[in-house]
Amino acid sequence: MSGPVLVGVDSSATAMAAVETGAREAARRGVDLRLVHACAWPAATVAPGVPPWDPGGARTYASGDRVLAEAARRARRVAPGVRVTGAVLLGDPAAVLETESRDASLTVVGSRSVTWSGRGRRGSIAARLAVRGASPVLMVRGAPDADGPVVLACDDGHVGRRAAEFAFTQASARGTEVVVLDGRPREGVRDPLAALREHYPDVTVQRARTRARGGTRRAVAGAGGPAQLIVVGTRPRTAWTAALPTWAGRAVLRRADCPVAVVREER
Repeated sequence: MSGPVLVGVDSSATAMAAVETGAREAARRGVDLRLVHACAWPAATVAPGVPPWDPGGARTYASGDRVLAEAARRARRVAPGVRVTGAVLLGDPAAVLETESRDASLTVVGSRSVTWSGRGRRGSIAARLAVRGASPVLMVRGAPDADGPVVLACDDGHVGRRAAEFAFTQASARGTEVVVLDGRPREGVRDPLAALREHYPDVTVQRARTRARGGTRRAVAGAGGPAQLIVVGTRPRTAWTAALPTWAGRAVLRRADCPVAVVREER
């Protein structure tokens, strides 16, 4: 997809780290960078129904503009050739980014613990976008090892096509290998990585087996130590199960010490 790289921006340090990561991704892909700051309507200070040009609403938008200006400055510093656009939009941050992701090739967010409510559960914006967003989601967190591999995992032991393509593309661009967690091809089934091995001859593939009960989960969660990036592939969810990410997604979004990409397979 040739859409822009979308970054959710607020004033936190993790969001600004996401901006710089998103700018580098946009440069790598040759696409635009779109910065979005979502303003939840300040009901405590502005009466419902007051137009945005009211002084209270104006202050809200002015604050968002300042955040975007700083984010754009940082983006241009790390990727001066990337076209940067930005917008201050009204609404719940997770809902705004979910809508904006429909036109994006990648959505990037920081690891700040912003929460959302759904079906009596709570979780991060990244977790919500992982199951409801229209593009792959990259959450920037931890301290990635510049010499580490790209780790590819899946919540049910299968290697999803879209997740594998994402992992190989990233590994090739970063000049590193792909480590596949518990992704052994089943008997009688063609290795799902065979075509990607041919397309990316520069990428070496290693397989890490996890045999103990819960081993895959622990391996995924702990893989961020020596890794540049963890890519988690998830299967499409039904309307009922879409309220929460899979166990693999939950584990890495909460515990990994490097950036995490969650890529949902097509139905």
